[in-house]
Amino acid sequence: MRNPVIGFVGLGNMGAPMAANLVEAGHSVLGFDIAGAAVNPPTGIKLVDTIEEITSACDLMLLSLPDGPAVIETSQTVIKKLGKKVRIVVDHSTIGIEAAQTSHELLRTSDVIYLDAPVSGGTSGAKAGTLALMASGNRSAFQEIEHVLAPMAKNRFFVGEKAGQAQAMKLLNNFLSATAMTATSEAIAFGTRLGLDPNIMIDVLNSSSGQNTATRDKFPQRILTETYDAGFTIDLLNKDVALYLDEVTRSGGRNAVAKAVSNVVSRMQASMPGADFTRIYPLTISE
Repeated sequence: MRNPVIGFVGLGNMGAPMAANLVEAGHSVLGFDIAGAAVNPPTGIKLVDTIEEITSACDLMLLSLPDGPAVIETSQTVIKKLGKKVRIVVDHSTIGIEAAQTSHELLRTSDVIYLDAPVSGGTSGAKAGTLALMASGNRSAFQEIEHVLAPMAKNRFFVGEKAGQAQAMKLLNNFLSATAMTATSEAIAFGTRLGLDPNIMIDVLNSSSGQNTATRDKFPQRILTETYDAGFTIDLLNKDVALYLDEVTRSGGRNAVAKAVSNVVSRMQASMPGADFTRIYPLTISE
């Protein structure tokens, strides 16, 4: 599949810049979003009215959708379409293991390959084409279309051959990111109450064993500058941490830390819906 016609379903905050990078790399892209005419697609993307049009015209379908039900509904639309052209569906959404497995089974009944391929890196990574992509499913299919994914994701990892394994990887990543953010916020708030300078604390931590993604990026670049612009909302983080907690509990794993982090994140989502998740720190100070 050297020069596939690509259908991109979901042109939101992540999907639109990802699709734009495909166009910039020279690919032909059709786009669909449930918002229809209200969407302003990136230059070079032909907006179509239905998913069925993408199914008929495209070899490869990429998804960037908000949740599992949306992905499952799209998969059901694909298998119902007679005379479809699409062979591979690559799902960049974060939907949990069970929803990924359901989509895989649905599409398999129609000889369509489902690749579970969520991404990490936020809207800034989507715009820059520097996302981390983790994929699972059919290894040969991934190798066949990896060159198509490259303009969107600088770092690409094949993590397993079972549907849902990439979802597990994404969820545990986001759980660790949330843990670093919540724990660092509490630690910096503690130090501030005792008169320590937040900038000096971050410098010390980044030279010590306490360093993490929050101390290296979120605090110096987005919190201490008071820009709060990581490009990832607390709503999405709350969804992902809840999915992780559900999945780890279902697997019989330990979940004590996940429960604590989920409690913090869900309380912030309730009080500050739509806020950038880096605002966990000012919320921590105010409580």
